[in-house]
Amino acid sequence: MATIKDIANLANVSITTVSRVLNYDETLNVSPETRRRVFESAEDLSYVVAPKKKKKSKWRVGIYDSFSMEEELVDTYYLSIRVALEKKLIDKQIEFYRIDEEQNGNKPKNLDGILALGTFKKKDIEKILDFGKPCIFVDSNPDPQYYDSVIIDFNSATRKALDHLIELGHEFIGFIGGVETDMYGNRFKDLRQDVFEKYLKEKNIFNEELVKIGGYDPKDGYTNLREMLAGKVKPTAVFVANDTIAVGCYKAAFELGVKIPEDLSIVGFNDVATAKYMMPPLTTVKLYTEVMGETAVDLLIDRLTTKREVSKKIIIDTKLVIRESSAKPQK
Repeated sequence: MATIKDIANLANVSITTVSRVLNYDETLNVSPETRRRVFESAEDLSYVVAPKKKKKSKWRVGIYDSFSMEEELVDTYYLSIRVALEKKLIDKQIEFYRIDEEQNGNKPKNLDGILALGTFKKKDIEKILDFGKPCIFVDSNPDPQYYDSVIIDFNSATRKALDHLIELGHEFIGFIGGVETDMYGNRFKDLRQDVFEKYLKEKNIFNEELVKIGGYDPKDGYTNLREMLAGKVKPTAVFVANDTIAVGCYKAAFELGVKIPEDLSIVGFNDVATAKYMMPPLTTVKLYTEVMGETAVDLLIDRLTTKREVSKKIIIDTKLVIRESSAKPQK
């Protein structure tokens, strides 16, 4: 496993800077570019693509993001998928260009295909289709009849996290998450929240007071956990919608004198590169972002090579990574 020193060497910054960036230290005064370099270095060291000698590809691919640079640095889930996409494209010696909404007015010419990363509104999908090229959607599936996609099975992934907490003996389990938006701009319940509620109702241990909804960044985790712990019903464990929320939960727990995992178990979602460096290391559901990126590139190559018309939807499995933030509840 890569150490903080390894990340510091690759990012060309101090060990202290790496530690503070990975822990979302808001008092650290560094540029967004430095933060990005640290996060990308952490992802880079998570997996290695073996160097191979190949003829340079004739294809040119555009990567279309649904998020800003600032959003990518707050929740590094999409950053890790993007790094995987770029690594695979480099390995295949395929030229690629990053496209965002601002650049779309002056879009790159002669593209052969599009890799669309994130969740998109209808207007964004129309812009993507305006390229008139094969498109692979990564982490969303706007229309499985027409588009290829690579997605995660959120139902199975959420149940793995909850199975773990219930097997440990927890009955007072909380959820902290956000609200999703579809391609038409409609807001709806996060799939993880939906599975959480249905699953705990099946077990007859669901408590509405232990559900807090806000956004997906550390500040939301901090605020929502403080509110939850101030309520009449106290959780012994919390499942959060992403690892970035967990960072804020850690801070709130520390300030309130709540020990993790002795007083409160926390289980995250994504297993971003920073999760293993949290104190204590975070138990979380691992999404195989490198596999998602590599699979999306393979799908696009298949489209370009075979000219197939039938669409494919590939669902990537997940794994619960048990670390030190979860334990049996104290009696």
